[in-house]
Amino acid sequence: MSRIGKIPVKVPQRVKVTFADELMTAEGPKGKLTQKYHPVIAFEDKDGEVIVSRANEEKQTKAFHGLYRNLLNNMVTGVSAGFSRTLVITGVGYRAEVQGNLLFLSLGYSNDIYFGIPEGITITAESTRITVSGIDKQRVGEISAQIRKLRPPEPYKGKGIHYDNEKIRRKVGKSGVK
Repeated sequence: MSRIGKIPVKVPQRVKVTFADELMTAEGPKGKLTQKYHPVIAFEDKDGEVIVSRANEEKQTKAFHGLYRNLLNNMVTGVSAGFSRTLVITGVGYRAEVQGNLLFLSLGYSNDIYFGIPEGITITAESTRITVSGIDKQRVGEISAQIRKLRPPEPYKGKGIHYDNEKIRRKVGKSGVK
């Protein structure tokens, strides 16, 4: 049995989960998410928990078991609480600002960067901190990675955009040869 797949998914009172036509749907106070699933996986709703089971013991089916259990858990968490990632901008003169549906970034390049905020994602910026939030964990992570990619942290001074909990490996600079 999959260690992840056998853990039941707890569904809060205000979240409604349905499974029909190989499509799982989670609807809650923050919004609605849908995800297709493979027919070898079955879902059973019991007392505010969803138990995920599989049809056979093939390697691919075992992989689907843990995958769909985690996808369902992320959907339930997303529509009830949401997800967020925090990015930190380090560098002299580097800053971020939200203007309408655009994220304005000044990252030391000759021109400023305008990053379009996609629908379903909320971005807030306070000079050197950017918070990306939304109900879909995959999209929040993807948008955060795209913003980080605009100026990845460099190893000598640590300048650039990095995640709040990310540890930047620093290198020692040149030393004077005598």
